[in-house]
Amino acid sequence: MSEKERIEFFTDQIEVEKKIIAAAQKAVKGLKNPLIREMILAVALDSQKHETMLQALLDRLTGPNPAIDENVSEEIAHAIHEHMELEALAIKKYKEYLDGLCCIDNKEKIVIKAIYEDELRHHELMKWIYKTIVEKETLIEEDIWDHMWNDAFSHGTPGG
Repeated sequence: MSEKERIEFFTDQIEVEKKIIAAAQKAVKGLKNPLIREMILAVALDSQKHETMLQALLDRLTGPNPAIDENVSEEIAHAIHEHMELEALAIKKYKEYLDGLCCIDNKEKIVIKAIYEDELRHHELMKWIYKTIVEKETLIEEDIWDHMWNDAFSHGTPGG
C-alpha cells in the first residue's frame, strides 16, 4: 500500500470512528439503565481511542517525527513501568475475581471479563511502547559520540 493510500485510509477511518462515537452518544440519550448506557459509552470511548491512534499514525506519515530526548525518555520509562505495575495488579485482581465466580450474574461476568481482557491488551501495548518506541527512539549523547567516532576517518590518529 502506498503512502498516499495509507494516508487516505487513516483519514477515512478517523471519520468512521467519529461517526461511531456520535451514534453511541445518540443511542444513550435519555437511557436510564446504567449498565447498558455505560457499556455503550465504553464502546464509544474505545472508538475515541481508535480515532486518536489513527490520528497518531496519520501524523507520523505527514509530519515531523522528532527523537525523544534522553531526560524525557527516562520520565516516560518510569511512568510506563509504574503503569505496568498497576495494570499487573489489576490483571491479577480481575483474574482472581473471575476464577472465584460460580453462581454469579452473567452480565457481571461479561463486564469484568471485558475489563480483564482490556487490561491484558493494555499491558502488552505498554511493553511494546517501551521496547519499540522509548528504547529505539531515544537520542542520547553517547549515541551521538559513538556515531561520530564510527564515521570518523582517522579515529583520533593524525592524518589517518
